[in-house]
Amino acid sequence: MPTLADVVARLEGWYPPATADSWDAVGLVAGDPAQPVRRVLLAVDPAPAVAAEAVEWGADLVLVHHPLFLKPVHGVAATTPKGRTLHTLLAAGCALYTAHTNADQAVGGVSEAMAHALGLSEVRPLVPAPAPARDVLVTYVPQDAAAVVRAALAEAGAGRLGDYDLASFSHEGTGRFRPLPGAQPAIGAVGVVEEVPETRIEVVLARRDRARVVAALLAAHPYEEPAYQVVELADPQVATTGTGRIGVVARQSLGEFAASVAAALPETAGGVRVAGDPARSIRTVALCGGAGDFLLDTVAASGADVYVTSDLRHHPASEFVERGGPALVDVAHWAAESTWLPVVAQRLQEAFGAEVTTRVSEVRTDPWTMRL
Repeated sequence: MPTLADVVARLEGWYPPATADSWDAVGLVAGDPAQPVRRVLLAVDPAPAVAAEAVEWGADLVLVHHPLFLKPVHGVAATTPKGRTLHTLLAAGCALYTAHTNADQAVGGVSEAMAHALGLSEVRPLVPAPAPARDVLVTYVPQDAAAVVRAALAEAGAGRLGDYDLASFSHEGTGRFRPLPGAQPAIGAVGVVEEVPETRIEVVLARRDRARVVAALLAAHPYEEPAYQVVELADPQVATTGTGRIGVVARQSLGEFAASVAAALPETAGGVRVAGDPARSIRTVALCGGAGDFLLDTVAASGADVYVTSDLRHHPASEFVERGGPALVDVAHWAAESTWLPVVAQRLQEAFGAEVTTRVSEVRTDPWTMRL
C-alpha cells in the first residue's frame, strides 16, 4: 500500500516545489507521511465543502491547486472557513497537499492541461523557464578504480538526467605520466615514465553541484594529482516548462473559437467574456491558467491572435484592446484550472495502479452562483 510519502514524492517529481514562485505556499499542508493512501480526492480549492466531500468519500488525501494558507495565520480555529477545512480533514485522518505555481509551469501542469482541453496543438511555453545550468566533468581513472569513482560521483549528484540517475560514459585508453621529485605516486616511481590502462569517465552535473562533485572526485580518485576538466554546457533553449502556453488551432473566427472555449470548460455563472471583433481570424492562441493579466505585454509581442485567461481587470484589458493587440477571452478562474484535475488523477492512476483510487471533486468552488 503506497504511503503519503510515496505519493508526495511522485507529485514533487512532476511538480517540483523549488519551481514555485517565492511568495507561494506549496507542499504537504497536513498529514503523516507514513500513513497509507488508498483514495485521493482532487480539487481546485481547499474549501469546507471539498473537505466534507473528502470525508464522506473516505479520502486519505486531498490534492488541491490553491493553497489553504497562502498568507501567515496566527490560529486555525474551526470558527473560520480555513480552520473548518483543516479540522474536518484532520479529524478524519485525511491529508492535504497543495501544488500551485509549481503546477502552473510544469509539463502536465495547469496551463498545459488547459491548452489540450481547448484543442491546441504545437503547444509550447509562452514564457520558457530557463534550463538549469549544467556542466560536464571528464576525468581519467585506473581501470580497476573506475567503478569506485563513478559511484562517488553519482553519490555527489552527478549523472542525474530527468528521471534517470547513474548516467555516465566510459572509454578505455592509456594514461602516461612521470612522477617528479617530491611526488608520492600511487602507481609508478619518481623519475620513471609510467603507462597505465585507464578509463575516461564523463558525467553531466548540475552547475550548483560542481564543488561537491569535484570534491567527491578528488576524495575517491587513487591518484595524488588526478587529471580532470569541467566544461560548462550551453543552454539549448528548448524549454518544455514555463509560464503560460502558446499553440495553434484550425483557423476559425473569434466567435467560433470563443464558442469552442465555452463548450470545453465547465459551465459557470460568469461564462466567457470576449473582447474583439467576432469575425477576426484566429490561428495562434496564447493562454494562462488562472489570473493572467501580468502577461499582457508578453502576449502582445508573441504573435498570438487571441489570449485566453482569467480575472482580467477593466483598465489593463481596455488599454490592451486599444493598442490593437490580440483578442481577449476571459474565462472563470475555477473553470480554467479545473482542466488540470483529471490530468493529475490519470497520472496518479498510472503511477500506482489499482492500489490508489482517484476522484475529481464534484464540488464547484467557483464563487459566483448567479448572473442576471
